Amino acid sequence: MLPAAHRLRDGSEFRAASRGGRRAGSRTLVTHLLVGDDDSGLRIGFVVSKAVGNAVARNRVKRRLRHLAREHVSTLPGSAVLVVRALPAAATASYADLGADLDRCLRRVQP
Repeated sequence: MLPAAHRLRDGSEFRAASRGGRRAGSRTLVTHLLVGDDDSGLRIGFVVSKAVGNAVARNRVKRRLRHLAREHVSTLPGSAVLVVRALPAAATASYADLGADLDRCLRRVQP
């Protein structure tokens, strides 16, 4: 579970990161990273739409992504907003596949 200080909840920040941040995609997910100048701290948000599957599949994907993203908190810039958007293939992907895709995407979006 991500600490509350690292959770992204504001819709305007989701939009800003999605529209203005660096983007990298894979088979199962797309990441958007927006590095800011302020010292507000790292915040991470997840987008898992109904296209991924039913509620059980969406919640499973969200739990997996939250756990995987927690491992990357120390490697990301301190004043960044990260949005991880799951694609429909994430519902059938294994935990290891999601982890590999997240690693690959984060390496590509980091400055």
